[in-house]
Amino acid sequence: MEKSHTDVLLLHQTNALAFVRKTAQARKSIARATIRKCLEDAGVQEGVFEQAMSVVRSHARVVLHFHPERLSSRWTSVAEGLLNEGIYRSQFETGLSSGGPTAFPGGDRDLWEQRLFGGAYHVPGTDLADRPKYGSLEIIRHPDGPSPRFGSCYLVLRPEVGHRSTFTFGGSQEDQALEQTGTLEKLDPAMAALLEEVGKGRGALGVDRLGISDLLEWMIRELPGPFLDPSCRPLGRALDSFVEAQVHGTVTMSEDVERLVADPSFLGSPVGEILKSIAFRFGFPLHWHPGFTLAVDRVPENFRGYAVRPLAVRIAGKGILDAAKIGEVANCLWRDPESWKGWGSFDENLTRFRRLWHVMVLYGSPSPAASGWECRY
Repeated sequence: MEKSHTDVLLLHQTNALAFVRKTAQARKSIARATIRKCLEDAGVQEGVFEQAMSVVRSHARVVLHFHPERLSSRWTSVAEGLLNEGIYRSQFETGLSSGGPTAFPGGDRDLWEQRLFGGAYHVPGTDLADRPKYGSLEIIRHPDGPSPRFGSCYLVLRPEVGHRSTFTFGGSQEDQALEQTGTLEKLDPAMAALLEEVGKGRGALGVDRLGISDLLEWMIRELPGPFLDPSCRPLGRALDSFVEAQVHGTVTMSEDVERLVADPSFLGSPVGEILKSIAFRFGFPLHWHPGFTLAVDRVPENFRGYAVRPLAVRIAGKGILDAAKIGEVANCLWRDPESWKGWGSFDENLTRFRRLWHVMVLYGSPSPAASGWECRY
């Protein structure tokens, strides 16, 4: 008899899911009232929403974004770790984060998890390796993934992984995160927040003019459909709007991953060869999305409080930026910290690299190297 997705969870992981489930149930009436108001304002029947949620529970995937070239605290690249260990590790283990670098006991990420999961991961006997792995719920299938801010490449997980995940509209670092978090079976708190955002008329999930009716109809029509080659589709650029996923339990490459989608800047490079080896070893397809390239002279001087143009010049001179070039220089922060004297603190530079990558997501152009590339094993 095959194990279910809950059989492999440790007690504190099961308790974390139970806490979120209980909290979401307690907020159901409030969330439902918000959902009904949003649907009424948009002229959408509640039955359409229920149909869309049924499709999400059956077909929506959790996606894990990552930068494959970045060095972990073990001095190996993320891609090497995936290939050699066959496990996607949490930021508490790798020391890497595409958000704030606070995944350590007593750090902000630690405190957010304590609040979000009711202290389930803070009881005696828990291990940092048992902490959740962070991704996003793929409600709209953008070729660059549901939250490219967190990495140039991504793993699409099998549908059953969603049933041992929790979901927050926006980031779990937000003060109201617990009020906007649920499980796949009790998703109302997250969906209420998403529908409110869509109802403001300013777009969401990387779609500028997204309406509630359009969103629900897209879920119903597109999510059950086949995976589409991402190389020739328009970039989603969903930088600030996403449904965060927290996956509880181990994520193994052999059992939990459905496919790998990578940035074409790694084609023909050692990192690209490792990505091919990952797909070959663990038996899933590798695809290449359109990628992000940007001329240095198009990079703004500042972005969200950080000077990014000087960093772009350091990376590519007067040339073209891409994910591989940014990652190569970002690794120099670890390899040769002395060369960054005068650039600010280590954490400031990490943030500067993140902001530059966000600029790439917003303004970068597709790479001509991506078109037509796909590896299937």
